[in-house]
Amino acid sequence: MPLKIAVLVSGGGSNLQSIIDKIEAGVLDAEIRLVVSNKAGAFGLSRAEKHGIARQAILHTDYESREAFDLAMVEAIRAAGADTVIMAGFMRIITRGFLDAFPGRVINIHPALLPSFPGVHGQGDAADYGVRISGCTVHFVDEKMDHGPIIIQAAVPAYPDEGGDGLGPRILELEHRIFPQAIQWLAEGRLTIKGRQVLLADCGKPVAMLDAVALVNPPLEEGF
Repeated sequence: MPLKIAVLVSGGGSNLQSIIDKIEAGVLDAEIRLVVSNKAGAFGLSRAEKHGIARQAILHTDYESREAFDLAMVEAIRAAGADTVIMAGFMRIITRGFLDAFPGRVINIHPALLPSFPGVHGQGDAADYGVRISGCTVHFVDEKMDHGPIIIQAAVPAYPDEGGDGLGPRILELEHRIFPQAIQWLAEGRLTIKGRQVLLADCGKPVAMLDAVALVNPPLEEGF
């Protein structure tokens, strides 16, 4: 049975598109039951409409508290028949009530090598700091921002004076590969959380190189 997912977006939804593309290619064994955005004009909602996917804007500004907003999302996601939540550029911190509704079934992608540079400006913060290696991280979500156990990371070189605008697109290319891969591992039931560690069953060799300029661990599998 395909993994029944809801995807949360706040903006353009390019990671949503990468998930849709992998599903339509028959590589990712998942079904998007609902796309939710906290912004009515998010382009991610238009992407969902183009592919005939159910979509809903639930505006956080309509609710008096984070808890009330999250409860509204939980109700919509459950009504759609989804049991797993994918945060694809969703710019809100999730509350404990939301996490309890989908225990161990909420994952997020962040455009930096966590635990370094959490927050909404990961690429720019890394570039401003002068790092020589940057990248992206897929992780399980907990109540702290960009904090939960790490599933997969990808790293790329960062060059002096390129800034976040130069670094960001190269990171984004890898986001579009490692995020669907992580979702597929979840669909296959191959991920186990032990404390801060996420164990991947039947993992291949420990490191994979992509085009000689990117490092991914655990390695990507066929189709990703």
